[in-house]
Amino acid sequence: MKRIISLLFLLLLPALAFPITEDTDIAQQNRLAKASKLERNNPWEAASLYCQMAKDGSTEAQYRLGMLFAFGQGVPEDRKVAASLFATAAQQGHLQASNMLETISYSSDKLPECVLANVKPPHARMLLKSDGLSLEDALLKISKDRRWLIGMVKKIASWHRVDPQFALSIISVESGFQQFATSSANAMGLMQLIPATAERFNVKDAYDASQNVKGGVLYLRWLLDRYHGEIELVAAAYNVGEGAVDKYKGIPPYQETQNYVSKVLARYPHHKHIFNNIP
Repeated sequence: MKRIISLLFLLLLPALAFPITEDTDIAQQNRLAKASKLERNNPWEAASLYCQMAKDGSTEAQYRLGMLFAFGQGVPEDRKVAASLFATAAQQGHLQASNMLETISYSSDKLPECVLANVKPPHARMLLKSDGLSLEDALLKISKDRRWLIGMVKKIASWHRVDPQFALSIISVESGFQQFATSSANAMGLMQLIPATAERFNVKDAYDASQNVKGGVLYLRWLLDRYHGEIELVAAAYNVGEGAVDKYKGIPPYQETQNYVSKVLARYPHHKHIFNNIP
């Protein structure tokens, strides 16, 4: 194992052939700072930058990329890849990488392809399996006596600058357009508002269709602005709450939430939505 890690260490040190100048060091720090800022709202883009820097021999980038793989942030969770990155950085004297290597108790020489070749890292959304039901198919399942809901949702969503197709997709997954649906967690109505969310957006009667949709759409609008229009993060936060999304810096590793996001993406196959910058 030590021999393998030593070989990996040599492969990842192209910078040793050239002197490291002050300008190079400043440029690297700027790239690290940029990637660090991306970790919160777009961890996959952060992983892409870390891959480039890790390939150039940056031990800090190797460590940070290892952290993303260790916890499945932006990229699929892969502890073998994480262990290999930590081992490579640790051999170059990175203390935090050495500590993480002991914590995850893995040993591996499985470096990610993006470090070995000029390719992008895998995206966490690759883990999501679509149920294959499009929004068009879902809407066709609505009984005639409930089809009036479609027009109402479109109007309310448009008023609040939420793509009506996105709002309809959320309702399709949440309640299947059942106005009086109630979950075991006491989520209510078309958009399955929990009491705290209903109160937060001034919904007095969660089983009133227009009030429920208005409250749910306002929550979607707020989430879209918070997560810079990232549909996967908005859908995950709508399902499990923004606290969990912030904690994991991406889609939480809960099977229910991952299945939920995959269903929303099947109905609304987009990854970005317009948003307002929150000061």
